[in-house]
Amino acid sequence: MKNDKRILSEVQSAELLNILKVRFEKNMNRHNGIEWDNVQSKLEANAEKLWSLNEMEITGGEPDVVGYDDKTGEYIFYDCSVESPKGRRSVCYDREALESRKQHKPENSVIDMVNSMGIELLSVEEYQELQKLGNFDMKTSSWVKTPDKIRKLGGALFCDRRYDTVFVYHNGAESYYAARGFRGSLRL
Repeated sequence: MKNDKRILSEVQSAELLNILKVRFEKNMNRHNGIEWDNVQSKLEANAEKLWSLNEMEITGGEPDVVGYDDKTGEYIFYDCSVESPKGRRSVCYDREALESRKQHKPENSVIDMVNSMGIELLSVEEYQELQKLGNFDMKTSSWVKTPDKIRKLGGALFCDRRYDTVFVYHNGAESYYAARGFRGSLRL
């Protein structure tokens, strides 16, 4: 039997499906040509992915369908909250960064949270694609996947939108801020 921790109850599943459907219908510009019934069928057949979407939802991500991969037959969800998800802020980049802090350690790290939620961290390119669908992170910022070369040197990347432009910045991976979280993706 599967780990029940990663399975929603029938009531939770129905509530989440309703939230996702309403969001889907309110934001048709994010997923032109995609039918909700097809998405819902896949969601109902993938309990663990539905659980991951619920994790995105309860941490403030407001996940929504942003595309369909013709090669893999997967729907693509991104966190579409206007600002970086509230339940995922004040975290450093990864476990190594967290452990390197001598004082004032944050409660968690981006990579640990991503792994526990069963999602992927947005890349710079995915973040830029998200910004084509609306104006996100106008007051906050979001950590993004950092190339190994940068991470090995102690850095990590984050993005935001200011002055009608998407910016990519760097910071020490051990840093954390109340206005910086992260956005995830899920393929289904």
